[in-house]
Amino acid sequence: MPVPVFSIILKTTMTAKKIDGAAGAVNDVNTSPFTYERLYSLDALRGFDMFWILGGEEIFHTLAKATGSPFWVSIANQFTHPDWNGFHLYDLIFPLFLFLAGVATPYSVGRERDKGTSRPQLVLRVIKRAVILILLGLLVNNGLKTLKSIDEIRFASVLGRIGIAYMFANFIYLYANRKWQVVWFAIFIIGYWLLLKFTSAPGFPHGDLTMPGNFASYMDRLILPGKLYLKIHDPEGLFSTIPAISTGLLGILAGTLLKTGQQTKSRKALLLAIAGVVFLVIAQIWNLDFPINKNLWTSSFVMQVGGLSLLLLALFYYIIDVLGYRNWAFFFKVIGMNSILIYISSKFINWNYATNGFFGWLGELVGNPYNIVVMAICFIMVKWVFLYFLYRKKAFLKV
Repeated sequence: MPVPVFSIILKTTMTAKKIDGAAGAVNDVNTSPFTYERLYSLDALRGFDMFWILGGEEIFHTLAKATGSPFWVSIANQFTHPDWNGFHLYDLIFPLFLFLAGVATPYSVGRERDKGTSRPQLVLRVIKRAVILILLGLLVNNGLKTLKSIDEIRFASVLGRIGIAYMFANFIYLYANRKWQVVWFAIFIIGYWLLLKFTSAPGFPHGDLTMPGNFASYMDRLILPGKLYLKIHDPEGLFSTIPAISTGLLGILAGTLLKTGQQTKSRKALLLAIAGVVFLVIAQIWNLDFPINKNLWTSSFVMQVGGLSLLLLALFYYIIDVLGYRNWAFFFKVIGMNSILIYISSKFINWNYATNGFFGWLGELVGNPYNIVVMAICFIMVKWVFLYFLYRKKAFLKV
């Protein structure tokens, strides 16, 4: 991995004021040791990310279907996952959420440290959260149905990966200073790259990155109980969670920059944006040797989604927390405040039934072919109104 990226990360983190005591959340000047302001842009960006899981991508799929336009078809294609190598914008949703969980760490875990909570206590809290996320992932994968044998259970999950990567990233945050956090970030992605480059599944040449031949998928087939999503491979497998820890660590480094330091807010946004561009350049170079691949969470993929995540965070932070334009982001904040709840809600709520019940008449009124587009928008609004009701009641699922 090229050296310049380390200097960028170090510059954007080590310039932050090195304090283990009191630190404000986002204000450049703090008036109280334990005064913390919730980062509005963080909730808004998390909501923006979850909007596409909420059903936002379906708007473009239905537009492509209704119009048959090559333009809308190409846009809709960005809201699918490539079969193997390559990158579509839809690939960003999962790692961006993990990145944002890292950004939140200095505001949550860091706040408790500043208040004097011991490291062992915080470690237990982090482990507890990881276990809850893993269990919720099992629920999303398998529902509440009775399973006859362990072979029917899919253990790997999106929430499980977030929980495991979040846990290890937080361990490093709690016990390593910023310089060593950067070192660990590099160790995971460089080590993973070298491991897959010089190993393979039995019977395949070293460095084989096909689905049956790569070492990560082979290890998952050996160590993961139950079933894999693609039988011989799982995109949320255990082994490929190793580089995902770096995604969480990058979020922690970005969050530390925003939370502490003497730089102005504008400069913080600029540093994030510069780092994002550097990450994207390195991703394209690394892609030549180690292809960008979400299924394997390759090191080039970490750099690609890391660069885009940094740019999005810089943009949202600058517009919302620097310039102060918040009203437009309220729609996304409502989603972001209950992101886990809305993700797992489909296991308990038939959203299509509710949408048709409230707005089926509107779809009939519009008629073919655009009725499917209208219903896709209504589908989102039904979910949003539900989340808004919870927001007004201050009812949030906290993990």
